[in-house]
Amino acid sequence: MTRTEYRWLLPSALVDDELPGDRGRSRRTVRDWAVDVALFLCASGFGMLTLAAIDADPATPDGVVLTDSLVGAASCCALWARRRRPVAIAVALTVLSLVEPVAAGAMLISLFGLAVHRPFRPVALVGAGALVVAPVQPMLRPDPATSFVASAVIGALLVLLMLSWGMVVRSRRQLLVTLHERARRAESEAALRAEQAQRLAREAIAREMHDVLAHRLTLLSVHAGALEFRPDAPPAEVARAAGVIRDSAREALQDLREIIGVLRAPGDSDDGNRPQPTLVTLDALIDESRSAGMRVTLVNSVTDPAEAPAATGRTVYRIAQEALTNARKHAPGAPVDVTVAGGPGDGLTIEVGNPVPAEPFEPVPGSGQGLIGLTERAGLAGGSLEHGPRPDGGFAVRARLPWPA
Repeated sequence: MTRTEYRWLLPSALVDDELPGDRGRSRRTVRDWAVDVALFLCASGFGMLTLAAIDADPATPDGVVLTDSLVGAASCCALWARRRRPVAIAVALTVLSLVEPVAAGAMLISLFGLAVHRPFRPVALVGAGALVVAPVQPMLRPDPATSFVASAVIGALLVLLMLSWGMVVRSRRQLLVTLHERARRAESEAALRAEQAQRLAREAIAREMHDVLAHRLTLLSVHAGALEFRPDAPPAEVARAAGVIRDSAREALQDLREIIGVLRAPGDSDDGNRPQPTLVTLDALIDESRSAGMRVTLVNSVTDPAEAPAATGRTVYRIAQEALTNARKHAPGAPVDVTVAGGPGDGLTIEVGNPVPAEPFEPVPGSGQGLIGLTERAGLAGGSLEHGPRPDGGFAVRARLPWPA
């Protein structure tokens, strides 16, 4: 298990996430240079004031002043590495400030940087060491102008002040990082939701277009094929077939306009103003199939089709429409039986079946998307759909849909 995976398993309260820049940057930005120069000057000024106070004491040897000057300069220069190694720099300067008062300013700056760039545990350990150094340093090298208690208290307060200031800065950065992450995550989730909504809308439109247009276009194909293979048909039969082709084309165009109308009106729901098929209009669908030359038998035992839920009735209509279309394409000339039964509380059951055609025919290739769409439609309506060959070699489609009491 990697460190990242382990961190995900821990509660958020137990994980102190690293911030950008905690491990240092390959190159300093302009802001980094400005901050580092300002802190370097502050540490240098603090060290020079301390060195001036040491030099003002006549009892201090010149060698000690020279040593303090070199050590103070080295301490200030060490601050340039605090971004890459904040813990090591803070520990080294804390230990050095035990005997070198001129390193105290650089030590305080390093504690501030440590609190900004590292989590609480190393900050607490190094900070505890700095608090121990605060009373020890004036004990080893007392300041003649300041009492021991005052030096110890001021040193401890300065350490606590720099650590607190650094932790406040780190907390603010953590808050900003969290807010940016939440905003980025919210944008990603919104984009995913929009993409999913678009995909569902496309699938619904494709399913609707297939269910609506396949029925009309199949009628066009059947009657156009009859005219092609029977050019010597009687004028009355040719006129009848031409009329069916004209009516089917007009109905297909009307259905297409209705679907495009939904696309042009995003606020419209599925139950918009355009007329929707219901269980009552099932008889018209059967009559239309019969007028196209199919032998369809309808057994509808529903007492009051108008009382059926609109969504359930529309699903029954689409299932019957697709099943009749498939029968017309894959079993031309075979009789089709349509059975609808059910009522409130019992649900609705529709079954469409046909035997093997008695005469040989050339099958129309199909993709199977219609049956897949019917299965999805039945599932969305809260029901189920089964389809497959019958024992006599024919084909049957059976669906059961809910009808609340």
